[in-house]
Amino acid sequence: MRLSKFFLPVLKETPAEAKIISHQLMLRAGMVKQTGSGIYTWLPLGLRVLKKIENIVREEQNRAGAIELLMPTIQPADLWKESGRYDAYGKEMLRITDRHDREMLFGPTNEEVITDIFRSYVKSYKQLPLNLYHIQWKFRDEIRPRFGVMRGREFLMKDAYSFDVNEVEARKSYYKMFCAYLNTFSRMGLKAVPMRADTGPIGGDLSHEFIILAETGESEVFCDAELVNMPPPGLDLDFDSDLLGEFEKRTQYYAATEEMHDQTKFESEVPEERRVSARGIEVGHIFNFGTKYSEPMKAKVMTPEGKEAPVHMGSYGVGVSRLLGAIIEACHDDKGVIWPEEVAPFKSAVVNLRQGDEACDKACEDVYAKLRATGLDPMYDDRDDRPGAKLSTLELIGIPKAIVIGPRGLKNGVVEVKDRISGVTEEMSLDAALNKLTASA
Repeated sequence: MRLSKFFLPVLKETPAEAKIISHQLMLRAGMVKQTGSGIYTWLPLGLRVLKKIENIVREEQNRAGAIELLMPTIQPADLWKESGRYDAYGKEMLRITDRHDREMLFGPTNEEVITDIFRSYVKSYKQLPLNLYHIQWKFRDEIRPRFGVMRGREFLMKDAYSFDVNEVEARKSYYKMFCAYLNTFSRMGLKAVPMRADTGPIGGDLSHEFIILAETGESEVFCDAELVNMPPPGLDLDFDSDLLGEFEKRTQYYAATEEMHDQTKFESEVPEERRVSARGIEVGHIFNFGTKYSEPMKAKVMTPEGKEAPVHMGSYGVGVSRLLGAIIEACHDDKGVIWPEEVAPFKSAVVNLRQGDEACDKACEDVYAKLRATGLDPMYDDRDDRPGAKLSTLELIGIPKAIVIGPRGLKNGVVEVKDRISGVTEEMSLDAALNKLTASA
């Protein structure tokens, strides 16, 4: 992408309304624009990152055996009345009526809709297990939306729903999603810590939050260093195997959040040398809630014993748009964003320090073409602007690797290679620079 043809409205000053670093950098780097209270327009740069995050989430859901569909944003109130949640959910639900005075709502979650889909088509245990997911916009009318996309009213979410014939099988589905989440966040360059959590209005008796550690996190987190340092299950994990052992290995370490008021218990159960106190951001939440929705909504299957029984369910959420802000909170410096490679808006960049200089233009065009040919998804800063402004923009938007080409370096037969993640800048020949960037393509 040539930057001269791209829409990138960067800001020199930090907007006064932005109180946390992710909100500040997203506005400054031209990723989003506030359209209303807690509602944002995703500008081209931010949308590219959002799509990268969405694709990783989708790939790991598919790898774990979940099947994608797409449910509507607007839901009939009657389904929520069946489950008993319509009046209980609270003012966060945006309630509306259509022209025929039918009660509708802008979906904050999809347990009722997916249960209705299931009961319409699935009748036998032979059709189980089943896990259906979608990636869709949600709306929750937060009383005080703040922190940009970290706590907005409209947000993009992946929610999956598992269906099993009994509690034993339902927990196996839960273990699959637990492991899939660890792999998902690892691919984004994040350390995600699973923590036992309250089930809240979703219901059930088994739930985990996934917290990423960041110095600017929204809440204090207490956890065992053994859990923090444990590697993810890995992309070669066999999801058709019994994952109970993998799950138990990771949940044997006591973990609690500040909101659970369990710091005292934490300090009594975890040896002092293994205690970790840090800041964290919730990016995912999973639940096993049994028959909470299937019983009132009469979602039943025929069991192997020939009897009808309510299906056992679980739900699994990832805040896709929230993740973008969380990644920035965990990956930045005083100059801008430091994107992990898999979610970066562009994997590489070419910066022309003297647009219009014949030698610089020729060298940059050649490098840009070769990077594109290797699939490195490069950005080419071909704007007629000051070198300092170009380098500041490069650091602000956080492209992982860049080749910087100027007339003085070319005369000496060298260019600069900048690594945003390590912070290292090296001088080398143009061929060596290309080899360095394309080696990982």
